[in-house]
Parts: sequence; structure tokens; C-alpha cells
Amino acid sequence: MRQSQLLVALVALGAVVSCGKKKVEAPPPPPPRTSAPATPPPAPPPSTPREVAPVQDEYARIRGMDIDAINQLGLLEEVHYDYNKADIRDADRAGLGKSAENLKKYDYLMVTIEGHCDERGTVEYNLALGERRAKAAYDYLVSLGVPAARLKTVSYGKEIPVCRESNEGCWGRNRRAHFTVTGKAR
Repeated sequence: MRQSQLLVALVALGAVVSCGKKKVEAPPPPPPRTSAPATPPPAPPPSTPREVAPVQDEYARIRGMDIDAINQLGLLEEVHYDYNKADIRDADRAGLGKSAENLKKYDYLMVTIEGHCDERGTVEYNLALGERRAKAAYDYLVSLGVPAARLKTVSYGKEIPVCRESNEGCWGRNRRAHFTVTGKAR
């Protein structure tokens, strides 16, 4: 009986040992990182061709823009004047020529030419001088072939300066004719 008791004890011991937790082996360490992938990722499959909208020409693109956006394009260059003068300076004729070409190219633009002055002089004097400056730019554009019906003038005198310092550099910037697109012809 001793043998049978020993055999039962061994079987019981084997059952206890085999029912315990199984030891989980740790996964192998990851391979060392490299700075670039070993193989490039596969290229995406070719897409089906889509219809591409035709490129809109510049004329139609600008015609479709709002007035503020057109003014930001810089199609029209300011003209500057000498002190107490309303004559177009030689240096400004080329800029007016470019402005005239753009106004002829974009024949739907309606423009206001603003005459401005520096801070010196009376309000009345500067309003009259600003009007002469705007009219000089207007006349020059018309002489270059821009239709007069698309242009109008206004004088602001010294009321809307771009620079507020009292020195020649600032005054020179304020003595100007400024062009603003104000509408589009139908």
C-alpha cells in the first residue's frame, strides 16, 4: 500500500505542478531604429483623370473680383507733384502710361482720381489745388486713350494725408493723385 500511496502522491504532485501558471516568454526586443525607412512606401494607385476646369483668363478673373480686391492689385499707380504744382512730372508719366494701359485692357473699370495736398496752406487753397492735380491726371489718361466717361475726379485737399509728419519727405508723399476703382461698367 505504500507504493500505491506514493503513486497517488506523485500523480497529485504532478497535477498541481501542471495546473500552475505557465511562464510567458518575453517578446524579442524590437530591431534598432534607423533614420530612414528601409524601403519607400508604395506609391498610391493612379487616380482616374478628372476634368480640369479651363484656366480663366486675366480679364474675366479680374472682372469677377470685388472692388476692394481689384484696388489691392496695384493696377493704377499714384502720381506725385511738386510743391504748389499740378503739372505731371516726367518721372510720373511712365506710371500713368501703365495705368492707362491697364484701364484700356480692363475696359469695365470705373475710376475716381483723388487729388491730395500736403498740410501747408488753407483748406480752400488745398481743395482747389487738389482739384487741379486730379484734373491733370484725368487729362493725361484721356490723352492716352482712356474714355473720359469711365473717370471722375474729386479733391480732398489736405484732409486725407498718408503721412502726418511735418517734413519734406512726408509732404511729398501727401502731394498726390490717387486712383481708386469705384465700380465696373456693364
